[in-house]
Amino acid sequence: MFMDVSSEMIHSLLPVFLVGTLGASVALVGLIEGVAEATASITKVFSGWISDRLGKRKLLAVLGYGLGALSKPIFPLAVTPVEVLGARFADRIGKGIRGAPRDALVADLTEPGARGAAFGLRQALDTVGAFLGPLVAIGLMFLLAGDIRAVFAWAVIPAVIAVLLMIFGVEEPKRSHAPGQARIPIHWSEVRDMGRPFWSVVAVGVVFTLARFSEAFLVLRAQDVGLRAALIPLVLIVMNVVYAAVAAPAGSLSDRMDRRALLAIGLGVLILADLALAFLPTIGGVLFGVALWGVHMGITQGLLAALVADAAPDRLRGTAFGVFNLATGLTLLVASALAGLLWSRLGPFTPFVAGGVFCAVALVGLRFFRARPVP
Repeated sequence: MFMDVSSEMIHSLLPVFLVGTLGASVALVGLIEGVAEATASITKVFSGWISDRLGKRKLLAVLGYGLGALSKPIFPLAVTPVEVLGARFADRIGKGIRGAPRDALVADLTEPGARGAAFGLRQALDTVGAFLGPLVAIGLMFLLAGDIRAVFAWAVIPAVIAVLLMIFGVEEPKRSHAPGQARIPIHWSEVRDMGRPFWSVVAVGVVFTLARFSEAFLVLRAQDVGLRAALIPLVLIVMNVVYAAVAAPAGSLSDRMDRRALLAIGLGVLILADLALAFLPTIGGVLFGVALWGVHMGITQGLLAALVADAAPDRLRGTAFGVFNLATGLTLLVASALAGLLWSRLGPFTPFVAGGVFCAVALVGLRFFRARPVP
């Protein structure tokens, strides 16, 4: 939660900082966001594998949170988009290092029949930090007379708190095997042999990600329709408040109903969000679309993580989360770069129209997806 507070204090203002202060184009914003998220996803493959090999999740999580904290002071000092790209790159490497081991740790601690609830709760707690961050950013923007760099500087404090909590407050459970007895699970044949249920989840995640590009475009859309700079973080506050409220109940619901049907509902909500963001060019219309975007995220993100945990063999669970995040992260790079290009060439509404089309494709694809029954 504290690391999300720190990251979202920066992320909620970063698109405006890049375009308005550093003179970057919207296409460059899309590329920076896509590269950042793809970096995190690629790193997760290796951190997930290492956590399986060593049998230690916490060590990698601490390293990842620590690197994220170290990247934060770069943002207030940046004078060109290159420094921002470097800071985002380092921050996302940190996220990649901690992400798969953290998710594998959640799965290690949770009974199979409660995984939807566990990942929903984890997603909700993450998202509480994600809406507190922009809320703090708004307050600081008013207190600091709109000085974005000063807000970025204050974001260092919750990042440091997050690292200290990870070091002193988290206790890792013992694994059922000695670390030296674990086989290296990164051989392609073993990844391939994870089976059709796992690869089906990966395919669904890829198509979902094509329909859901970076939230930076939500911020830019709000600015485009006239939301003043000091209130820009309100966009991510609205999205994440809704996201946090929906994630835990949706996760619990996924333990009791057909998960494919719940995924379809989430896609339907995203189509409505895209329509609102494309064709309601007012502040109220954009915030309505952003709220629907949060509903979609709350329904689907914890559910996808639970599906990965269900489908992956226990000893390859860290690797499985890494592979899933690699696939979706590379897709996010493509989706965000494409969204930036469409915005620059054809107008602000076009990325959302394209997102709605990809949603429709994903809905068709769900007809061929079968989730593995939970034991």
